[in-house]
Amino acid sequence: MPTLHVSPLSRLDETVTAVRARHLVTLINVGTTVVPPAGIAPDRHLFLGMSDINQALDGHVLAGQEHMARLLAFLRDWDRTEPMVIHCWAGISRSTAAAYIAACMLGPDRDEEEVAGALRVAAPSATPNARLVALADAALARRGRMIRAIERIGRGADAFEGTPFTMPLT
Repeated sequence: MPTLHVSPLSRLDETVTAVRARHLVTLINVGTTVVPPAGIAPDRHLFLGMSDINQALDGHVLAGQEHMARLLAFLRDWDRTEPMVIHCWAGISRSTAAAYIAACMLGPDRDEEEVAGALRVAAPSATPNARLVALADAALARRGRMIRAIERIGRGADAFEGTPFTMPLT
């Protein structure tokens, strides 16, 4: 069974080591240096440079269709024989959105509400980035269901950073 894990940057090395991940997705501001932990080959690390924003803002990079296309392609190419870790700066917004997107994409028949509920149980502080969810909803032809499911779970509990967690894929 494949496993998908989410972590803040501050706990990236320990999370990758603990779960023995061999695939890594980084969603973080352009210019932030992220050294992949040992065991992550360069071709198994996707770096997506974007700000944690939902609308265009001077001096920031708004997630776009090209980011989503790269994320979905990387997820499709994951053979699921070894764990994957997804992280952002705090492990609350961009990475939780990407984990939700991964679970929906990898389970095309799963109900979006059930996936969102599983995310909330696994990560009480999760507040998935709405822009990423909307881009994925369009790319995966979910007709607004992903967006509505995330709106229903609402903002997560206040936290400086999230606690590493496992995102259920089934």
